[in-house]
Amino acid sequence: MGDGRDAPISWLSTKEAAERLGVTLRSLYRFIDEGGLVAYKFGRVIRLQEADVESFIESSRIRPGSLEHLYPEVKGPSRVVHSMDPGRLAAEG
Repeated sequence: MGDGRDAPISWLSTKEAAERLGVTLRSLYRFIDEGGLVAYKFGRVIRLQEADVESFIESSRIRPGSLEHLYPEVKGPSRVVHSMDPGRLAAEG
């Protein structure tokens, strides 16, 4: 039985990988440099395995409920009217 080493590796150029991810080359290089995306350097050429790019895409999936910080909850009026303060009621009413 084969261990998967016989299958040819599908390589992507940095341009192809950036296009696949829908990001700029600069962003792609940042992902590589920060260790989030695996890449290989052969001489002066950088290549990425298609499977690594697909894994990176899957690992970047947003969990539901994790973006709450982007849309603060709308709250009602913050002021409280005290019924025992007639001057405040007249000023606000």
